[in-house]
Amino acid sequence: PSAVGAFVARLKPWSIVGLIATVVLLFGFQAGTIVEKPAVIGMIAIPLVLQTYGIFFIAWWGAKLLKLPHDVAGPACLIGTSNFFELAVAVAISLFGLNSGAALATVVGVLVEVPVMLSLVAIVNAWRPSVSTPRA
Repeated sequence: PSAVGAFVARLKPWSIVGLIATVVLLFGFQAGTIVEKPAVIGMIAIPLVLQTYGIFFIAWWGAKLLKLPHDVAGPACLIGTSNFFELAVAVAISLFGLNSGAALATVVGVLVEVPVMLSLVAIVNAWRPSVSTPRA
C-alpha cells in the first residue's frame, strides 16, 4: 500500500472516535434543551422522519420502475435517503457553536436518522424479491 493508504488506515479508527466524542459532547451540551423542550424536539424530529421515509419510498418506486437489481437499488435508495448528519454536526458546530439551535437540530437528526436508517435497511432486506433480478 502507498504511504497515504497506510496513513489513512492508521487514522481511520481515530476519526470514528472523534465523531463519537463529538456526538457525545453535543448530546451533553444539548441535554437540557432535549429534556426541557420536548415539543421543539418533536417539531424537528417528525418532519425528518416523514422526509426520510418519503424520499426512500419515492426512490424505491423509481428503482422498481427502472428495473434496477436489488444490489443497486437498495444502496442507491439508502444513500439518497441519508441526510449525512455527521457532516451537518461538523458544520453546525463550526459555524454556530455547540449551544446553537443548529447544533440542536443536528443532535435530533442523529437521534432520528440512526433508527430510521436501520429500519430502512430491514425494509430493503425484506423486499429483496420485489425488485427485478440482475440483468445478464
